Amino acid sequence: MLVSLLSATAAGAQDGVNQLKNIDVRALAGNKLELQLEMTGPAPEPLTFTIDEPARIALDLPETSSALKNRRQDVGKGALDTILVAEAGNRTRVVLNLDKLVAYETRVEGNSIYVTLESAAKSNTTEFAAAIQETEATDAANASSAIESVDFRRTESGGGRVIVNLSNASVPVDVSKDGSNVIVEFNKTSVPDRLLNQFDVVDFATPVKTIEAQRMQNNVRLVIAAEGLIQELAYQTDKVFTIEIQKLVERPKSETPGLFNPDREYTGERLTLNFQDIDTRSVLQLLADISGRNIVVSDAVTGNVTLRLQSVPWDQALDIVLATKGLDMRENGNVIIVAPADEIAQREKADLAAREELMQLEPMYSEYLQVNYAKASDLASLITGAESGSLLSERGTVAVDARTNTLLLQDTSNRISDIRTLVATLDIPVRQVLIESRIVVVGDDFSRDLGVRWGFTGYNRNGSGSKFSTVSGSGESTNSMTNTFIGSGNVAPDLPNQNDRYAVNLPVANAAGKIALSLLNDDYLVELELSALQAEGRGEVISSPRVITANAKQATIEEGVEIPYQEASSSGATTTQFKDALLRLTVTPQITPDDRIILDLVVTKDSVGEQVTTERGGSVPSIDTRKVETQVLVNNGQTVVLGGIYETEIGEFETKVPFLGDIPFLGYLFKNTAYKSKKSELLIFVTPKILEEGSSIF
Repeated sequence: MLVSLLSATAAGAQDGVNQLKNIDVRALAGNKLELQLEMTGPAPEPLTFTIDEPARIALDLPETSSALKNRRQDVGKGALDTILVAEAGNRTRVVLNLDKLVAYETRVEGNSIYVTLESAAKSNTTEFAAAIQETEATDAANASSAIESVDFRRTESGGGRVIVNLSNASVPVDVSKDGSNVIVEFNKTSVPDRLLNQFDVVDFATPVKTIEAQRMQNNVRLVIAAEGLIQELAYQTDKVFTIEIQKLVERPKSETPGLFNPDREYTGERLTLNFQDIDTRSVLQLLADISGRNIVVSDAVTGNVTLRLQSVPWDQALDIVLATKGLDMRENGNVIIVAPADEIAQREKADLAAREELMQLEPMYSEYLQVNYAKASDLASLITGAESGSLLSERGTVAVDARTNTLLLQDTSNRISDIRTLVATLDIPVRQVLIESRIVVVGDDFSRDLGVRWGFTGYNRNGSGSKFSTVSGSGESTNSMTNTFIGSGNVAPDLPNQNDRYAVNLPVANAAGKIALSLLNDDYLVELELSALQAEGRGEVISSPRVITANAKQATIEEGVEIPYQEASSSGATTTQFKDALLRLTVTPQITPDDRIILDLVVTKDSVGEQVTTERGGSVPSIDTRKVETQVLVNNGQTVVLGGIYETEIGEFETKVPFLGDIPFLGYLFKNTAYKSKKSELLIFVTPKILEEGSSIF
């Protein structure tokens, strides 16, 4: 079945110029399509490339004009959607818009170019669309093709690079993927026996594990076994075919790891190129058309290149061509200049020398720059820039007048203009920050003491007075009464001291209340005293230091006392030393671009503690320290709690007579009990405020 889609008109013919006069589409078996591009003269060899998204196949016909009446025709058969024809200069481009990218073949026969499109169902493998000319010369070349060597290298980005050296550049190559394996078919190619081995490349620490070459009748199959998720990139430059295997990394579709520069990310439109021995300038022109960029090529760019690139960004394809042919490029806006690397280097060297020579001839000027807010000496250091590079020319100088805070400049007009811009950018008022803090110390004390003391004092003598006995709370008491009786012969001894009369003497010190009971008879005295103390205390100490400082400048505010103490030296002399007990706030604020504040804070609150005895005598006061050191990010005017210290001290104390104090209930007459509870809490609040110009501080 033959369908004529685009036909030429006689009026459009131009004498002496090869023209595209007709395009026919035929349906073949297996859901294939064949396009015939009919020319008025011998058909040229087309330059073909493909684009993944949207799926397109483009054919460039050099030295050809279009004689077609319609530039666009809808097809809607197989994978082919529409055909577009465009003419520019002496070239005609035929674009096949596809529903899905499929494999294709091109061949030239007489005045016609034939394009065969595979069915969409067979496009699950990646193939290089080989431009096949079925001539005896091409067959002879394929039959004599051979793989000369296979090399493996590790790329800078950790991938594996397989390099295959071919005997000629016209070997048809198919690349497909089977799981984590990449299979490369070299059609009608031989391989020496020494390469028919499995090469283990695990030690290179790449995704590639083994490489194996297999002879398959007239073809050679190269199986690259990898591990994990991978992505492959295959390209050919002249007689060198390269396959790069990279570990698959999740990244946006527009990002592709750099081939020759691991840090570069390619973002150009993806395309497929398959050229054999094509002029390098033609490839660069093709890339210019695809990218929409203006590429200027030096006259020194010559020679041909063979390329097979599958689904690579156009800017990466450009890098491959440049690296292969020893070229370099410079970009200026939408223009890319391409020339040999040596030529570009020499041109830049000459430009630099010319600029330096011009600078030596440029007149010198003097200027005085008044610095308002910054220090002129600091700006002078930036201008001279020992490490970062000077803004002055070789003949330029800068001096500082500290009295008027002025910069004295002498240099060319361009350099003075740059310095003026720098000073205008940096000589601005520094924003200030007010830091308000509250240091709150809350204390809660409770204590309860219960004590007792009691005693019994008495004496007894028989009727004749020859026997005498005493009882009291202590040996001192009985001894006192006995001595009084014996020494003076008194009928009744003197009463001992009160403390000596107590058998149990466990009172409460500084008791808040006491109750006492005494029983007195002719010859005995019973005494009982109960004492108790309960104390409660609550306290709150609030300190509110505040300080203003410039952005990124440290500020310190402190208040406290110096505590004197005596310290003895080795010679015995004493000297007076001092210890500080301070409330200190040290802060360094940094204002962020979104008007938030980063605070580096050190808050210290000291108080006098206990006296500590030294080895040489005397005592030294201890310092109880509470300290918070931190960095926080807060909003302007926001109050933040830096932290807190909560202390709880609970103690129960008991003093008793052994055994007797353990008797239930009765034991309270033989012991003293005390209970103490002490709670304290430290909280630190900080509120930073950015001070705008003209704002009130208080």
